[in-house]
Amino acid sequence: MLEVIDDIAKVKASRHNDCENCGSCPGNNAIVLVARNPVGAKRGQRVVFEIEQISMLKSAIVVYAVPVLGTIAGAVVGWYFGTEVMGINDPFWLQMGGGTIASVLSLLYVRYYDRKARTRADMQPVITRIL
Repeated sequence: MLEVIDDIAKVKASRHNDCENCGSCPGNNAIVLVARNPVGAKRGQRVVFEIEQISMLKSAIVVYAVPVLGTIAGAVVGWYFGTEVMGINDPFWLQMGGGTIASVLSLLYVRYYDRKARTRADMQPVITRIL
């Protein structure tokens, strides 16, 4: 553990094989994360922490699926608006516009979700025991 402030701790965690394949975090061997510290661990101690699997799954869906589905939905709405409402034979630019607008809105939602998730206790890692 690197640092403790009240009941929050900064933990340096070694990465497993799945993390090494992802490569989205900086560094090769470890990441630093902020975890709740209900067990009262102190700086320098080795700890075990957990992250709820349902929280990770929900976050993955929001981060990856929402922008893709939003972009597709925006393109479909652009196509529908162009062909059915405006009577255009080739509504390509309306599809592009709808997809782009929906993509931007979904990315704004992902940003909002990320900010809310940082403040929610059930979405944060929790130190469960001291080794």
